[in-house]
Amino acid sequence: MTTIMPGRTIGIIGGGQLGRMMALAAKEAGFKIAVLDPTIDSPLGQIADIQIVASYDDQLALEELGEVSDVVTFEFENIDYEGLKRLTEIANVPQGAELVRITQNRIVEKKEITAAGVTVANYRVVASFKELKERVTEVGFPCIVKTALGGYDGKGQMKLDSMDEINKAETLFNHSACIVEEFIPFEKEISVIIQRNAAGQSYCLPISENIHRNHILHESIVPARVAPEVMNAAEQSAKLIANYLQLVGTLAVEMFLLENGELLINELAPRPHNSGHYSIEASSISQFHQHIRAICGWSLREPKLISPCVMVNVLGQHIAPLSKVISEKPQWSVHLYGKEEAKHDRKMGHITILTDDVSRELKDIEASGIWSKS
Repeated sequence: MTTIMPGRTIGIIGGGQLGRMMALAAKEAGFKIAVLDPTIDSPLGQIADIQIVASYDDQLALEELGEVSDVVTFEFENIDYEGLKRLTEIANVPQGAELVRITQNRIVEKKEITAAGVTVANYRVVASFKELKERVTEVGFPCIVKTALGGYDGKGQMKLDSMDEINKAETLFNHSACIVEEFIPFEKEISVIIQRNAAGQSYCLPISENIHRNHILHESIVPARVAPEVMNAAEQSAKLIANYLQLVGTLAVEMFLLENGELLINELAPRPHNSGHYSIEASSISQFHQHIRAICGWSLREPKLISPCVMVNVLGQHIAPLSKVISEKPQWSVHLYGKEEAKHDRKMGHITILTDDVSRELKDIEASGIWSKS
């Protein structure tokens, strides 16, 4: 296991907010940062020591990043797999490329999760719209049709309540093959963020309960309001997957909790995750600091929850009203990501509130008028 020490350079593929928060954590420990991103003034580019402005599939740019970096990581999974695979042959990429290949294809991801010994919703692979019509009854209604490639924040998927709605899913096949899976009437959505170094040492962050609006994460409540045995089962599922995949770095495991207490794995994300942002204030180590330790070959620190908390996303439509009340909320820890244009539903930042009374803070959040339910 290679150990990367302070003063060396960490290269990051992707210049968004996750890369920015990784870099801030790394700079606290004395590392330098190089970024590859097509935007010259990306959130990470604003604080990086070296900027390489190029597309993610630019092989020469990837090689340049490898040359100037002592270790390379990535902040999102929808990058060019073949380019990343070639980069692993000439640079130190401890996470490898296979985790990206697995998590950017829902068909492969479902197969690998199942192979790890963990349960997913009943599903079928359908290569064409014709095959969907022939096989959808094997799953039943209601169901969800999801593209195998691409898709995030609810994009690339369609809920079908009956055969009468089947034509709504036809355009999904313009992009790729799909999966059709049983619609799960879950009680809660939770996520486990597990982090592991090359020596096999791993820890899970305190588990978050996630509430979405319009398919975008709205708020995370930590600790999740679930029974201790559910917490234990969720951590064990995450560990099974991480060990099976020989994880190095960070893996977010999103799960559905059913009414009977059963857990089903929904999807994976091989990098720091929106639902783990609370850890900057509320955990003894943040997901970003732990990620840097993992990829640099350091021993990991056991995360401990400092305080119960609520993390709320700030979207583009929230920026203007937030500015009117921000100075009156000393209990709000505000993080804005340096994005120039505040587009509707674009993630612009987040707020974390440490609290022993989650219900009270949730009511205060709604009463603020910033986060409308629309």
